[in-house]
Amino acid sequence: MATTAPKSAESVRTLRTDAWWVQPLLTVLVLTGFIAYATYRTFENNFFLAELTWVNGAWQKSQMYLDGKVGHLLSPFYSPLFLVDWRVMGYYISPAILILPFPLSFRLTCYYYRKAYYRSFFGSPPACAVKGTTKKSYRGEQVFPFVIQNLHRYAFYAAFAFIFILSYDVILSMKYIDGWGISLGTLVLLLNVVLLAGYTFGCHSFRHLIGGKVNCYSCSLANKTKYGLWRKATFLNDRHALFAWTSLFGVAFADLYVRMVCSGVFADPVFVKF
Repeated sequence: MATTAPKSAESVRTLRTDAWWVQPLLTVLVLTGFIAYATYRTFENNFFLAELTWVNGAWQKSQMYLDGKVGHLLSPFYSPLFLVDWRVMGYYISPAILILPFPLSFRLTCYYYRKAYYRSFFGSPPACAVKGTTKKSYRGEQVFPFVIQNLHRYAFYAAFAFIFILSYDVILSMKYIDGWGISLGTLVLLLNVVLLAGYTFGCHSFRHLIGGKVNCYSCSLANKTKYGLWRKATFLNDRHALFAWTSLFGVAFADLYVRMVCSGVFADPVFVKF
């Protein structure tokens, strides 16, 4: 009776029978969609601040702001706010171009996102126990362009600063021409800050910054304090993937909400004024 020799591991791509390709495919679709949307909004250079409107080549106070219907509602893509009048070949340069490289560099070099887009875009490998694309010349992240990933520990400081900048924007969103108030837009911006803070303070670099290089956590009050902070950062770090995705959707939703309000698609409901 003839028998068939089992296929070697090198002769098959995978022996998995489940839909292993769904996760990398979703990653490609979501990240590509976010990049496309962020690029469009960056170069649209409009509808990012409810307080102002573009009229005849100049920024003016919007009517809804003058009527007290909206506060200083600013898109996170355009924060901190730079109203520049720089033109190249007649095109107004978007202030978002000056801002986005900082949070973008933090995300692109993030340890979790490296795993996500290495597997989905580069197929290296696309999933566990699945043969991916391999190159004998691959030397890790020691050569260009992968050596750029080492900037992550420095990009963290920019991301850290943006948490406070965006928190200040939440406060400014409550500032109306006739007083202060809390609107749905305020809560949307606040949710965005909470998700970004969970993502940023769960970063491996932050966890090492506050708890690394310590040989004895119980030897002093300072080290005990470091240990407490390290434990909290570890809690967030264990959920780093969750915050990575929710904060990505959160910042896109916050920008979209501000755009819809600024373009007049719907009004920003005000819950209370004082």
